[in-house]
Amino acid sequence: MVVSNRLIRIGSRKSQLALVQTYWIQEQLQKHYPNYEFQIETMSTQGDNILDVALAKIGDKGLFTKELEVAMLQNRIDFAVHSLKDLPTNLPEGLMLGCITERENPADALVVNEKYKNNKLDTLPEGSIIGTSSLRRLAQLRHHYPYLIFKDVRGNVNTRLAKLDAGEYDAIILAAAGLKRLNMDNRIHQIIPEDISLHAVGQGALGIECRAADSRILELLEVLKHSETHYRCMGERSFLRALEGGCQVPIGVTTKIECNILTLTGIVASLDGKTMLKNTVSGHMEQAENLGYELSVCLRDAGATEILDKIFSETRIQ
Repeated sequence: MVVSNRLIRIGSRKSQLALVQTYWIQEQLQKHYPNYEFQIETMSTQGDNILDVALAKIGDKGLFTKELEVAMLQNRIDFAVHSLKDLPTNLPEGLMLGCITERENPADALVVNEKYKNNKLDTLPEGSIIGTSSLRRLAQLRHHYPYLIFKDVRGNVNTRLAKLDAGEYDAIILAAAGLKRLNMDNRIHQIIPEDISLHAVGQGALGIECRAADSRILELLEVLKHSETHYRCMGERSFLRALEGGCQVPIGVTTKIECNILTLTGIVASLDGKTMLKNTVSGHMEQAENLGYELSVCLRDAGATEILDKIFSETRIQ
């Protein structure tokens, strides 16, 4: 089959949020390149299909990306749009992270059942049931609120909200960025402060993965790049990579850039929330990846390796 060199095929997961994000990328590229046709190809990933097992039990290497990556390597699509937090820090040979877009608010958000509309995290009653599929959120919230009960919740955003509204949970934790992109800002009851929950690596940003040798696609993607988000996320991803962690480990970060100085703060926590290791490094933003590695060394020296090894042994499939 001959494919027109003016046709660009964009890969996306089938979920509502993934498609909203991909439509936005398609729209931006169409504005800049009206002579091209941008066509969206959708597919389901392992993470979309297995909904009755906790994410940490499945394993997270390519959990939401592998099928899209295979399609790229087979030239069935030209690039894929990911929530950057879902994209592993080590990519298959022949593929690369071609672009990181401007970040939405990367914070976690509290969404509550109607009966707790007058409560925030600090005032939820003892024994309230909180839904989250993230070990990172679980560990940090257990650290601050040991009297709350945490249960796994899977499914897309609408499915999770339906379970909350049906009373299966008293509150759930979601990414603020996803709710905003779905025009569900009204469901955000509280933006959780950084001193309570540091966000996931790459949370709030979109990452576009493409073939490393595809110079045409890399050139087209240049218009979507956002410099500050790029440096912040590259520092975060370097930190996660150096700790050999995935998206399903209790590793959180926060970053900021002021006068070209990147400040990167990271935590590693035990699953029970009783141990929380935290440190901060700063340096020129162009040294982002080195700073991420430096931060990982600081936390390894403080005992992060032992914490992560214990978590891996507790959560892996037997």
